[in-house]
Amino acid sequence: MRLPQKRLCVIAMSVALISSARAAPLVEPTLHIKPAASGTGRVALTLDACGGKTDTRILSALVENRIPATIFVTGIWLKRNAAAVAIMQAHPDLFELENHGGRHVPAVDTPQKIYGINSAGSPEAVLAEVESGAAALARTGEPAPKWFRGATAEYSPSAIAMIRKLGFKIAGFSVNGDGGSLLGAKETTRRIAAAKDGDVIIAHINQPTHAAGEGVVQGLLALKDKGMTFVRLDDADGTGNHGTTE
Repeated sequence: MRLPQKRLCVIAMSVALISSARAAPLVEPTLHIKPAASGTGRVALTLDACGGKTDTRILSALVENRIPATIFVTGIWLKRNAAAVAIMQAHPDLFELENHGGRHVPAVDTPQKIYGINSAGSPEAVLAEVESGAAALARTGEPAPKWFRGATAEYSPSAIAMIRKLGFKIAGFSVNGDGGSLLGAKETTRRIAAAKDGDVIIAHINQPTHAAGEGVVQGLLALKDKGMTFVRLDDADGTGNHGTTE
């Protein structure tokens, strides 16, 4: 099967980068949005839907309290959560769905494990992860995604360059709200409630049995009570490091 010219160019570029910087450490990019011009401040809430089910505690709270969010969805999660997708699509003013990959594979183009998860392992596999995630979103009728966040939120520098060449911005974060959904409710609440003007929060919406979900809701309500404004990534000027947005 012949690969399109654009894909061949992207893969060739990534191979060259790997060859010149094979020992380059992985990076976990940060992302901030432009602070509010006035008022209490604004933050961007991003929620990962990696696999599994939907935490309806969080989804219901977002709808009831009119809190916008950017949801990073995998192809795996989309297949299993049609009802939740329908709710999100019924509220286009609140929810922006973006690309979290096809199979929730870390966007690292050399073979290794990150938090116990096998990396993509090659430029071709990184490309397949990104493109299959975008294709899964397209099948739901969603607009073409503009942002990508890889599994584990860690990347090889050469993979970052390749993903940017495909036209995606890469979504880092500045506040790790729920520690991969492994924190307790109290600590998750504390972390999210402490977000400052310009922060980008990451948490998870796919672990309905974890205590962290309760903390996500309480932390967001605390920010709302302070008068903080919530924005989606597409509605803000996000700036990331390691070449992830520029």
